Parts: sequence; structure tokens; C-alpha cells
Amino acid sequence: MKLLRVGQKGKEKPAALDKDGKIRDISSHVEDLNPHHLNFETISKLQSADLSTLPEISSSERIGSCITKPGKFVAIGLNFSDHAAETGAEAPSEPIVFMKATSCINGPNDDIEIVSGSKKLDWEVELGIIIGKETKHISEDQSQDHILGYCLVNDISEREWQIEKMGQWVKGKSHDTYGPIGPYMVTKDEISDINNLKMSLDDNGNKMQRGNTNTMIFNVNFIVSYLSKYMSLHPGDIITTGTPPGVGENMKPPVFLKGGEEVKLGIDKLGEQNHKVKSYK
Repeated sequence: MKLLRVGQKGKEKPAALDKDGKIRDISSHVEDLNPHHLNFETISKLQSADLSTLPEISSSERIGSCITKPGKFVAIGLNFSDHAAETGAEAPSEPIVFMKATSCINGPNDDIEIVSGSKKLDWEVELGIIIGKETKHISEDQSQDHILGYCLVNDISEREWQIEKMGQWVKGKSHDTYGPIGPYMVTKDEISDINNLKMSLDDNGNKMQRGNTNTMIFNVNFIVSYLSKYMSLHPGDIITTGTPPGVGENMKPPVFLKGGEEVKLGIDKLGEQNHKVKSYK
């Protein structure tokens, strides 16, 4: 099942794609795709509903973030072996964990802000995990019982703020618009092999990132189990799992986003995002 949120920012309605790819308003079944409703019981009810009887929403409507108000936005760094190789770093022996502020969450086709003083704005196509029930000290074998679905994430990163400024990575990862998610949350039953999905990102029509989830160092089940030993995870929490090679900072010379550029990214079965980079003062 593909779930999404459609409408003006702050006024989105929950929706789902029917078997013909039409967008259907599911607000009669669920108030919103927020932590209160992002659980297996809600998904089961929606999957048993006849979506064709629900009001159709025009495909011209804005698509918002596929979920809203997550309690946590957790991220894993340097988690693709080919990305680690391009940086010259050794593959980590344990996941590198950091956080993104939830206020950075944005729609899949919304503008990316480039603010005054930002010199090294970069892209990262990533696979996102969405949690469906309370998760605490679980084994790797139990992880699938806690994963509700997956989504496409662009982990926008300001490299100067992330690396050159003092402190943790969160500063370079959390500005408004630095966390586009969606277009859909895709329930896990629609993806036969999460460890073999093609990933891509283009900047202004130039091929930048090409990869596959099969080069992840730590797979999704390991990541969920690992995090659950250090923090409880709750319905609606997002975990973004790292990026394949081709980020701008590792180009020779480095390439960073500029106002007016267009970014397109996608992952098999999870849809596409299309952004314009706009100056914000």
C-alpha cells in the first residue's frame, strides 16, 4: 500500500493510491498519518477498505511529507561500502548515528532553501524506515515485526556547518527543508527485497548518484535492532539509512547546490522527488 499526504502545507489530507494509481482521500478512515495512527492496526483497516469508493484527489495537488510529526528523525552515516570507499574512510565497525531536527521535514517536491552564508549545500539520496510499534531492546530477527514501511529521503546537508563548524553533525543536517520525505510511505509487503533497490540522484540533469541498497554495510534489520538498544523507537519515527556514492563534497573538484538548480532523486518502488533550489534571505 502506498500512503501519502496531499494538500497545502499545514492542511494536508491523508491519502492512498488505489489499484489504478488514483489518489484517494482516506480521511474518513484515518485523521492523519501521524504517530497516533502509524501502526499495524491502521494499515490493516486501510488494506481491507475499498479505496475505489473514496473521493478522488486531483494529481495536480501538492504532495506533502508522507508522514507528519514523527517523534524522532534518526540517521545513519557512512553506511554504504562504496560511499565509504569514495571518501577514503574505513567502513565503520558499528553504525554512525546522528539526528536530524524534525522541523527540517519537507514535501517530496517542495523547494530546498539555500540561505545566506550557505556555501556547501549537498544532497544524499537515502532509504527511510518508518517504525510501526514501540521498539526497545529487540533482536535483529524481530525487526521486521516493528517496521511499518519505507520511504524515499533526501538527507540535505550543509557540509561547512556539518564538518567545519564545531560540534555534532546535527547543525548541518537540520535547517528547514533539509529533510524531504516521500512521496509515499510504502508498506513493507509491497517490497520483496529491501536489500536490492536501485537508487539515483541527478542535479540539473547531471547524473550524480547511482547505487543500490545491496551495498549497505548495516542492513535495515540490523539498524533497527541496534538503535533499539540505545533508544526506544515509537510509531512514526523515521530512520534514514545512509547514502551511496556520488555526493557533491566528494567530487573532484567538489560540487555544491546553487540557487536555481533542480534536483531529481528516486529509489525503486518508493517513487521520486523533484526539487528546485531557491535562495532564502
